[in-house]
Amino acid sequence: MQTQPIEIAKDIFYIGVSDPDIRTFDIVMRTANGSTYNAYLIKTSDGVIIVDTVKKEFQAEFFLHVEALCSYEEIAYVIIHHIEPDHSGALPQLIKKAPNAKVLISPQATTMLKAIIGSEEIAFETIWTNKQLKLGDKTISFLTTPYLHWPETMSSYVHEDKLLFSGDVFGSHYYDKRLFNDKVGDFSYAFAYYYEHIMRPFKSYVNNALKLYERFEIELIAPLHGPILRDNPHQYIELYTQWSHKQKPSEQKILSIFYLTSYKNTQEMAQSIMEGSESVEGVITNMYDLSSIEEPNMIKILEESDGFLIGTPTINADAPKPVWDLLSCLMFLEKAGKVAGAFGSYGWSGEAVDNIIIRLKSLKLRVPPLEPLKIKLIPSKDELKKCFDFGEEFAQILNGKMIEIDMA
Repeated sequence: MQTQPIEIAKDIFYIGVSDPDIRTFDIVMRTANGSTYNAYLIKTSDGVIIVDTVKKEFQAEFFLHVEALCSYEEIAYVIIHHIEPDHSGALPQLIKKAPNAKVLISPQATTMLKAIIGSEEIAFETIWTNKQLKLGDKTISFLTTPYLHWPETMSSYVHEDKLLFSGDVFGSHYYDKRLFNDKVGDFSYAFAYYYEHIMRPFKSYVNNALKLYERFEIELIAPLHGPILRDNPHQYIELYTQWSHKQKPSEQKILSIFYLTSYKNTQEMAQSIMEGSESVEGVITNMYDLSSIEEPNMIKILEESDGFLIGTPTINADAPKPVWDLLSCLMFLEKAGKVAGAFGSYGWSGEAVDNIIIRLKSLKLRVPPLEPLKIKLIPSKDELKKCFDFGEEFAQILNGKMIEIDMA
Protein backbone atom coordinates (compact mmCIF):
# COMPACT_ATOMS: atom_id res chain seq x y z
CA MET A 1 0.00 0.00 0.00
CA GLN A 2 1.18 3.50 -0.89
CA THR A 3 0.95 5.43 2.39
CA GLN A 4 1.45 8.98 1.11
CA PRO A 5 0.47 10.91 -2.02
CA ILE A 6 3.34 11.52 -4.45
CA GLU A 7 3.95 14.89 -6.09
CA ILE A 8 4.40 14.39 -9.84
CA ALA A 9 4.48 18.10 -10.83
CA LYS A 10 4.15 21.40 -8.98
CA ASP A 11 1.07 21.01 -6.74
CA ILE A 12 -0.11 17.96 -8.70
CA PHE A 13 -0.18 14.70 -6.75
CA TYR A 14 -0.66 11.02 -7.51
CA ILE A 15 -3.44 9.67 -5.26
CA GLY A 16 -4.07 6.39 -7.06
CA VAL A 17 -3.97 2.87 -5.68
CA SER A 18 -2.23 -0.39 -6.58
CA ASP A 19 -3.69 -3.80 -7.33
CA PRO A 20 -0.55 -5.97 -7.47
CA ASP A 21 -2.36 -9.30 -7.20
CA ILE A 22 -4.80 -8.97 -10.10
CA ARG A 23 -3.98 -11.46 -12.87
CA THR A 24 -6.88 -11.00 -15.30
CA PHE A 25 -8.40 -7.67 -16.31
CA ASP A 26 -11.67 -7.23 -18.22
CA ILE A 27 -11.76 -10.98 -18.84
CA VAL A 28 -9.45 -10.89 -21.88
CA MET A 29 -6.22 -9.37 -20.53
CA ARG A 30 -3.51 -11.08 -18.52
CA THR A 31 -1.85 -8.90 -15.88
CA ALA A 32 1.26 -10.75 -14.79
CA ASN A 33 2.55 -7.69 -12.93
CA GLY A 34 -0.77 -6.53 -11.50
CA SER A 35 -2.11 -3.07 -12.27
CA THR A 36 -2.85 0.36 -10.84
CA TYR A 37 -5.89 2.62 -10.77
CA ASN A 38 -4.36 6.03 -11.24
CA ALA A 39 -5.98 9.17 -9.85
CA TYR A 40 -4.60 12.64 -9.25
CA LEU A 41 -5.16 15.77 -7.15
CA ILE A 42 -4.37 19.31 -8.25
CA LYS A 43 -3.94 22.07 -5.67
CA THR A 44 -4.62 25.61 -6.86
CA SER A 45 -4.80 28.97 -5.19
CA ASP A 46 -8.61 28.85 -5.49
CA GLY A 47 -9.39 25.26 -4.64
CA VAL A 48 -8.69 21.61 -5.36
CA ILE A 49 -9.37 19.49 -8.46
CA ILE A 50 -9.64 15.70 -8.24
CA VAL A 51 -8.71 13.96 -11.48
CA ASP A 52 -10.46 10.56 -11.69
CA THR A 53 -11.05 8.14 -8.83
CA VAL A 54 -10.40 4.44 -8.27
CA LYS A 55 -12.11 1.07 -8.13
CA LYS A 56 -14.68 0.94 -5.33
CA GLU A 57 -12.89 -1.88 -3.51
CA PHE A 58 -9.89 0.44 -3.02
CA GLN A 59 -11.70 3.66 -2.15
CA ALA A 60 -10.68 3.69 1.53
CA GLU A 61 -7.03 4.07 0.55
CA PHE A 62 -7.95 6.66 -2.06
CA PHE A 63 -9.76 8.78 0.52
CA LEU A 64 -6.77 8.59 2.88
CA HIS A 65 -4.66 10.12 0.11
CA VAL A 66 -7.20 12.89 -0.48
CA GLU A 67 -7.44 13.67 3.24
CA ALA A 68 -3.66 13.90 3.50
CA LEU A 69 -3.72 16.83 1.06
CA CYS A 70 -6.93 18.79 1.58
CA SER A 71 -10.30 19.05 3.25
CA TYR A 72 -13.32 17.89 1.28
CA GLU A 73 -14.75 21.41 1.40
CA GLU A 74 -11.78 22.60 -0.68
CA ILE A 75 -12.64 20.33 -3.61
CA ALA A 76 -14.13 22.48 -6.37
CA TYR A 77 -14.11 20.05 -9.30
CA VAL A 78 -13.88 16.33 -10.04
CA ILE A 79 -12.76 15.51 -13.59
CA ILE A 80 -13.70 12.04 -14.82
CA HIS A 81 -11.87 11.18 -18.04
CA HIS A 82 -13.36 7.70 -18.29
CA ILE A 83 -16.38 6.51 -16.36
CA GLU A 84 -15.59 2.78 -16.36
CA PRO A 85 -15.95 1.42 -12.78
CA ASP A 86 -12.21 1.08 -12.16
CA HIS A 87 -11.98 4.88 -12.52
CA SER A 88 -15.32 6.00 -11.12
CA GLY A 89 -15.88 3.47 -8.34
CA ALA A 90 -15.16 5.95 -5.56
CA LEU A 91 -17.12 8.77 -7.21
CA PRO A 92 -20.48 8.28 -5.43
CA GLN A 93 -18.82 8.45 -2.02
CA LEU A 94 -16.59 11.33 -3.07
CA ILE A 95 -19.61 13.42 -4.11
CA LYS A 96 -21.18 12.83 -0.71
CA LYS A 97 -18.00 13.87 1.07
CA ALA A 98 -17.30 16.92 -1.11
CA PRO A 99 -20.47 19.06 -1.09
CA ASN A 100 -18.99 21.91 -3.14
CA ALA A 101 -17.59 19.78 -5.95
CA LYS A 102 -18.86 19.88 -9.53
CA VAL A 103 -18.24 16.82 -11.72
CA LEU A 104 -16.83 17.45 -15.20
CA ILE A 105 -17.53 14.77 -17.83
CA SER A 106 -17.98 14.39 -21.57
CA PRO A 107 -21.57 14.69 -22.87
CA GLN A 108 -21.64 10.97 -23.69
CA ALA A 109 -21.07 10.12 -20.02
CA THR A 110 -24.18 11.89 -18.71
CA THR A 111 -26.50 8.88 -18.59
CA MET A 112 -23.84 6.67 -17.05
CA LEU A 113 -22.99 9.27 -14.42
CA LYS A 114 -26.60 9.43 -13.27
CA ALA A 115 -26.79 5.62 -13.20
CA ILE A 116 -23.61 5.35 -11.14
CA ILE A 117 -24.73 8.00 -8.63
CA GLY A 118 -28.31 6.72 -8.62
CA SER A 119 -29.75 10.21 -8.72
CA GLU A 120 -30.66 13.03 -11.09
CA GLU A 121 -29.52 15.57 -8.50
CA ILE A 122 -25.84 15.86 -9.40
CA ALA A 123 -23.80 19.02 -9.80
CA PHE A 124 -22.08 18.33 -13.12
CA GLU A 125 -21.07 19.99 -16.35
CA THR A 126 -20.23 18.52 -19.75
CA ILE A 127 -17.00 19.53 -21.44
CA TRP A 128 -15.32 18.86 -24.79
CA THR A 129 -12.42 19.91 -27.00
CA ASN A 130 -11.47 23.59 -26.72
CA LYS A 131 -13.29 24.10 -23.41
CA GLN A 132 -11.04 25.25 -20.58
CA LEU A 133 -11.10 25.26 -16.82
CA LYS A 134 -9.20 28.07 -15.12
CA LEU A 135 -8.92 27.67 -11.36
CA GLY A 136 -6.42 29.76 -9.49
CA ASP A 137 -2.99 29.26 -10.99
CA LYS A 138 -3.87 26.21 -13.11
CA THR A 139 -5.34 26.17 -16.62
CA ILE A 140 -6.73 22.93 -18.05
CA SER A 141 -7.78 22.36 -21.67
CA PHE A 142 -10.12 19.45 -22.38
CA LEU A 143 -9.77 17.12 -25.37
CA THR A 144 -12.51 14.86 -26.70
CA THR A 145 -10.97 11.44 -27.42
CA PRO A 146 -13.93 9.07 -27.93
CA TYR A 147 -13.64 5.28 -28.17
CA LEU A 148 -10.32 5.16 -26.37
CA HIS A 149 -11.70 2.89 -25.36
CA TRP A 150 -15.32 3.85 -24.45
CA PRO A 151 -17.46 6.43 -26.28
CA GLU A 152 -17.24 8.94 -23.41
CA THR A 153 -13.49 9.01 -22.86
CA MET A 154 -11.51 12.24 -22.95
CA SER A 155 -8.09 13.69 -22.11
CA SER A 156 -6.96 16.99 -20.63
CA TYR A 157 -3.84 19.15 -20.57
CA VAL A 158 -2.48 21.32 -17.75
CA HIS A 159 -0.77 24.25 -19.46
CA GLU A 160 1.42 25.48 -16.61
CA ASP A 161 2.98 22.02 -16.13
CA LYS A 162 2.89 20.76 -19.73
CA LEU A 163 1.14 17.69 -18.35
CA LEU A 164 -1.24 15.45 -20.31
CA PHE A 165 -3.89 13.49 -18.42
CA SER A 166 -4.34 10.95 -21.19
CA GLY A 167 -7.08 8.68 -19.85
CA ASP A 168 -6.54 5.08 -20.91
CA VAL A 169 -4.27 6.17 -23.77
CA PHE A 170 -0.57 5.41 -23.05
CA GLY A 171 -1.60 3.18 -20.14
CA SER A 172 -0.40 -0.27 -19.21
CA HIS A 173 -1.38 -2.92 -16.72
CA TYR A 174 1.88 -2.90 -14.80
CA TYR A 175 2.36 -2.34 -11.10
CA ASP A 176 5.67 -1.13 -9.68
CA LYS A 177 5.73 0.91 -6.48
CA ARG A 178 8.43 3.15 -7.97
CA LEU A 179 5.66 4.66 -10.16
CA PHE A 180 7.66 6.62 -12.77
CA ASN A 181 8.80 5.16 -16.09
CA ASP A 182 12.45 6.03 -15.42
CA LYS A 183 12.34 4.20 -12.08
CA VAL A 184 10.28 1.07 -12.69
CA GLY A 185 11.38 -2.14 -14.39
CA ASP A 186 11.06 -2.84 -18.10
CA PHE A 187 7.35 -2.54 -18.82
CA SER A 188 7.63 -2.30 -22.63
CA TYR A 189 5.88 -5.64 -23.11
CA ALA A 190 2.97 -4.48 -20.90
CA PHE A 191 2.74 -1.17 -22.76
CA ALA A 192 2.55 -2.93 -26.14
CA TYR A 193 0.17 -5.62 -24.83
CA TYR A 194 -2.18 -2.94 -23.51
CA TYR A 195 -2.22 -1.16 -26.86
CA GLU A 196 -2.88 -4.41 -28.74
CA HIS A 197 -5.84 -5.40 -26.55
CA ILE A 198 -7.38 -2.01 -25.75
CA MET A 199 -6.47 0.51 -28.43
CA ARG A 200 -5.80 -1.42 -31.63
CA PRO A 201 -9.51 -1.90 -32.46
CA PHE A 202 -9.82 1.91 -32.51
CA LYS A 203 -6.83 2.94 -34.61
CA SER A 204 -8.64 5.73 -36.42
CA TYR A 205 -9.65 7.24 -33.06
CA VAL A 206 -6.07 6.89 -31.80
CA ASN A 207 -4.89 8.87 -34.81
CA ASN A 208 -7.47 11.57 -34.11
CA ALA A 209 -6.30 11.81 -30.50
CA LEU A 210 -2.66 12.04 -31.56
CA LYS A 211 -3.55 15.01 -33.77
CA LEU A 212 -5.11 16.75 -30.78
CA TYR A 213 -2.02 16.07 -28.66
CA GLU A 214 0.21 17.64 -31.32
CA ARG A 215 -1.11 21.06 -30.30
CA PHE A 216 0.65 20.88 -26.96
CA GLU A 217 4.16 20.71 -25.61
CA ILE A 218 4.04 17.57 -23.47
CA GLU A 219 6.65 16.95 -20.79
CA LEU A 220 4.72 14.46 -18.67
CA ILE A 221 1.94 11.95 -19.40
CA ALA A 222 -0.26 10.78 -16.53
CA PRO A 223 -2.40 7.81 -17.72
CA LEU A 224 -5.12 5.92 -15.85
CA HIS A 225 -3.14 2.68 -15.57
CA GLY A 226 0.53 1.90 -15.14
CA PRO A 227 3.66 4.05 -14.86
CA ILE A 228 3.62 7.83 -15.14
CA LEU A 229 5.65 8.81 -18.20
CA ARG A 230 8.00 11.66 -17.31
CA ASP A 231 11.24 10.54 -19.00
CA ASN A 232 11.03 11.18 -22.75
CA PRO A 233 7.23 10.90 -22.97
CA HIS A 234 7.42 11.42 -26.73
CA GLN A 235 8.86 7.94 -27.20
CA TYR A 236 5.47 6.56 -26.16
CA ILE A 237 3.62 8.97 -28.44
CA GLU A 238 5.86 7.82 -31.27
CA LEU A 239 5.10 4.15 -30.53
CA TYR A 240 1.36 4.85 -30.75
CA THR A 241 1.97 6.77 -33.98
CA GLN A 242 3.82 3.82 -35.50
CA TRP A 243 1.30 1.23 -34.34
CA SER A 244 -1.74 3.21 -35.46
CA HIS A 245 -0.37 4.55 -38.71
CA LYS A 246 -2.52 3.52 -41.65
CA GLN A 247 -0.49 2.54 -44.67
CA LYS A 248 -1.39 4.13 -47.97
CA PRO A 249 -3.93 1.79 -49.56
CA SER A 250 -2.27 -0.73 -51.83
CA GLU A 251 -3.47 -1.20 -55.38
CA GLN A 252 -3.70 -4.89 -54.52
CA LYS A 253 -6.28 -6.33 -52.16
CA ILE A 254 -5.35 -9.08 -49.71
CA LEU A 255 -7.78 -11.97 -49.28
CA SER A 256 -7.14 -14.54 -46.55
CA ILE A 257 -8.82 -17.94 -46.62
CA PHE A 258 -8.90 -19.72 -43.28
CA TYR A 259 -10.05 -23.32 -43.29
CA LEU A 260 -10.49 -26.28 -40.98
CA THR A 261 -10.85 -29.72 -42.48
CA SER A 262 -11.58 -33.24 -41.23
CA TYR A 263 -11.24 -35.30 -44.41
CA LYS A 264 -9.72 -32.71 -46.77
CA ASN A 265 -13.11 -31.88 -48.30
CA THR A 266 -13.17 -28.30 -46.98
CA GLN A 267 -9.50 -27.98 -47.88
CA GLU A 268 -10.26 -28.89 -51.50
CA MET A 269 -13.00 -26.29 -51.52
CA ALA A 270 -10.59 -23.70 -50.14
CA GLN A 271 -8.02 -24.51 -52.82
CA SER A 272 -10.55 -24.05 -55.63
CA ILE A 273 -11.84 -20.80 -54.07
CA MET A 274 -8.26 -19.55 -53.89
CA GLU A 275 -7.68 -20.38 -57.57
CA GLY A 276 -10.85 -18.52 -58.49
CA SER A 277 -9.96 -15.46 -56.46
CA GLU A 278 -6.44 -15.33 -57.88
CA SER A 279 -7.90 -15.20 -61.39
CA VAL A 280 -8.99 -11.65 -60.53
CA GLU A 281 -6.31 -9.08 -61.24
CA GLY A 282 -5.30 -7.03 -58.22
CA VAL A 283 -6.17 -9.61 -55.55
CA ILE A 284 -3.55 -11.57 -53.61
CA THR A 285 -4.93 -14.67 -51.85
CA ASN A 286 -3.39 -16.74 -49.07
CA MET A 287 -4.64 -19.92 -47.37
CA TYR A 288 -4.25 -20.80 -43.68
CA ASP A 289 -5.00 -24.05 -41.89
CA LEU A 290 -6.77 -23.11 -38.63
CA SER A 291 -5.62 -26.30 -36.93
CA SER A 292 -2.03 -25.07 -36.86
CA ILE A 293 -2.14 -21.30 -36.46
CA GLU A 294 -1.79 -19.44 -33.17
CA GLU A 295 -3.92 -16.52 -32.01
CA PRO A 296 -1.28 -13.75 -32.40
CA ASN A 297 -0.80 -14.80 -36.02
CA MET A 298 -4.57 -14.93 -36.57
CA ILE A 299 -4.85 -11.35 -35.37
CA LYS A 300 -1.96 -10.14 -37.54
CA ILE A 301 -3.33 -11.85 -40.66
CA LEU A 302 -6.85 -10.55 -40.08
CA GLU A 303 -5.55 -7.04 -39.51
CA GLU A 304 -3.61 -7.04 -42.78
CA SER A 305 -6.47 -8.56 -44.81
CA ASP A 306 -8.95 -6.52 -46.83
CA GLY A 307 -11.25 -9.53 -46.84
CA PHE A 308 -11.37 -13.05 -45.49
CA LEU A 309 -13.27 -16.29 -45.87
CA ILE A 310 -13.75 -19.02 -43.29
CA GLY A 311 -14.10 -22.62 -44.39
CA THR A 312 -15.39 -25.18 -41.91
CA PRO A 313 -16.96 -28.60 -41.59
CA THR A 314 -20.11 -29.01 -39.51
CA ILE A 315 -19.67 -31.04 -36.34
CA ASN A 316 -22.62 -31.49 -33.98
CA ALA A 317 -24.55 -28.80 -35.86
CA ASP A 318 -21.88 -26.14 -35.45
CA ALA A 319 -18.40 -24.99 -36.43
CA PRO A 320 -15.52 -26.46 -34.37
CA LYS A 321 -13.78 -24.39 -31.71
CA PRO A 322 -10.80 -23.13 -33.80
CA VAL A 323 -13.28 -21.32 -36.06
CA TRP A 324 -14.84 -19.48 -33.11
CA ASP A 325 -11.36 -18.74 -31.76
CA LEU A 326 -10.64 -16.97 -35.04
CA LEU A 327 -13.86 -14.98 -34.81
CA SER A 328 -13.06 -13.97 -31.24
CA CYS A 329 -9.84 -12.35 -32.50
CA LEU A 330 -11.93 -9.75 -34.31
CA MET A 331 -12.59 -7.98 -31.00
CA PHE A 332 -8.98 -6.78 -31.09
CA LEU A 333 -9.22 -5.25 -34.56
CA GLU A 334 -10.67 -2.34 -36.45
CA LYS A 335 -13.17 -4.15 -38.67
CA ALA A 336 -14.62 -1.30 -40.73
CA GLY A 337 -14.58 -2.04 -44.44
CA LYS A 338 -13.46 -5.66 -44.25
CA VAL A 339 -15.37 -8.06 -46.53
CA ALA A 340 -16.08 -11.52 -45.12
CA GLY A 341 -17.85 -14.76 -45.89
CA ALA A 342 -17.95 -18.50 -45.17
CA PHE A 343 -18.09 -21.87 -46.88
CA GLY A 344 -17.76 -25.52 -45.93
CA SER A 345 -18.48 -29.19 -46.42
CA TYR A 346 -20.78 -31.26 -44.23
CA GLY A 347 -22.03 -34.78 -43.73
CA TRP A 348 -25.52 -34.39 -42.30
CA SER A 349 -27.04 -30.96 -41.76
CA GLY A 350 -24.49 -28.22 -42.55
CA GLU A 351 -25.42 -25.51 -40.02
CA ALA A 352 -21.84 -24.28 -39.46
CA VAL A 353 -21.67 -21.98 -42.49
CA ASP A 354 -24.98 -20.29 -41.65
CA ASN A 355 -23.88 -19.82 -38.03
CA ILE A 356 -20.68 -18.12 -39.14
CA ILE A 357 -22.50 -15.83 -41.58
CA ILE A 358 -24.85 -14.73 -38.80
CA ARG A 359 -21.87 -13.95 -36.58
CA LEU A 360 -20.04 -12.02 -39.32
CA LYS A 361 -23.11 -9.87 -39.91
CA SER A 362 -23.55 -9.21 -36.21
CA LEU A 363 -19.96 -7.93 -36.11
CA LYS A 364 -20.89 -5.42 -38.87
CA LEU A 365 -18.50 -6.90 -41.42
CA ARG A 366 -19.36 -6.50 -45.10
CA VAL A 367 -20.95 -9.83 -46.07
CA PRO A 368 -21.78 -10.13 -49.80
CA PRO A 369 -25.20 -11.64 -50.50
CA LEU A 370 -23.78 -14.67 -52.31
CA GLU A 371 -25.51 -18.03 -52.25
CA PRO A 372 -24.16 -19.98 -49.24
CA LEU A 373 -21.44 -22.32 -50.44
CA LYS A 374 -22.13 -25.62 -48.70
CA ILE A 375 -21.15 -28.99 -50.20
CA LYS A 376 -22.20 -32.37 -48.87
CA LEU A 377 -19.30 -34.77 -48.30
CA ILE A 378 -16.72 -35.02 -51.12
CA PRO A 379 -16.93 -32.15 -53.64
CA SER A 380 -17.46 -33.24 -57.22
CA LYS A 381 -15.74 -31.71 -60.23
CA ASP A 382 -18.79 -29.55 -60.90
CA GLU A 383 -18.94 -28.48 -57.25
CA LEU A 384 -15.27 -27.50 -57.29
CA LYS A 385 -16.07 -25.36 -60.33
CA LYS A 386 -18.75 -23.67 -58.21
CA CYS A 387 -16.05 -23.02 -55.59
CA PHE A 388 -13.82 -21.47 -58.27
CA ASP A 389 -16.68 -19.24 -59.40
CA PHE A 390 -17.44 -18.30 -55.76
CA GLY A 391 -13.82 -17.26 -55.22
CA GLU A 392 -13.81 -15.25 -58.42
CA GLU A 393 -17.04 -13.45 -57.51
CA PHE A 394 -15.89 -12.74 -53.96
CA ALA A 395 -12.57 -11.34 -55.21
CA GLN A 396 -14.36 -9.08 -57.70
CA ILE A 397 -16.49 -7.70 -54.87
CA LEU A 398 -13.38 -7.21 -52.75
CA ASN A 399 -11.81 -5.40 -55.68
CA GLY A 400 -14.69 -2.93 -55.93
CA LYS A 401 -17.44 -4.60 -57.94
CA MET A 402 -20.64 -2.80 -57.09
CA ILE A 403 -23.05 -5.02 -55.22
CA GLU A 404 -25.41 -4.51 -52.33
CA ILE A 405 -23.59 -5.62 -49.18
CA ASP A 406 -25.61 -7.18 -46.39
CA MET A 407 -24.57 -5.68 -43.01
CA ALA A 408 -27.86 -6.34 -41.22
